Amino acid sequence: MIEQLFREGKAFSNFPFRVLWKFNDATTEPLQAGFAVSSKHFKKAVDRNRIKRLMREAYRLQKNELQVNLDRQQKHLAVFLLYVGNELPEYHLVFEKIGSILIRLNKISDENSLANT
Repeated sequence: MIEQLFREGKAFSNFPFRVLWKFNDATTEPLQAGFAVSSKHFKKAVDRNRIKRLMREAYRLQKNELQVNLDRQQKHLAVFLLYVGNELPEYHLVFEKIGSILIRLNKISDENSLANT
């Protein structure tokens, strides 16, 4: 699934994140997410894991609106968030950026829904 997302998915950036997304039919969950941090910029696994923890928590707290929208539209979305910054972020920055990413994905979902009707 992840290879397919990288190969066929669409992408956008909202620094310090790069977002890959793709609508699919093969999953049971309406919303699937993955998170990654480059070991090129963060040599210590402790730092990479901390950033991923911050990303997952910010995502968990804000995903509900997108999830409800996808349920209503009966769509399935796979999302992969890559942290491409080179400094350890503060939680409020991660929370704010992931919130704006989810809003943008919600708009993409709505536009896609209108195009298919």
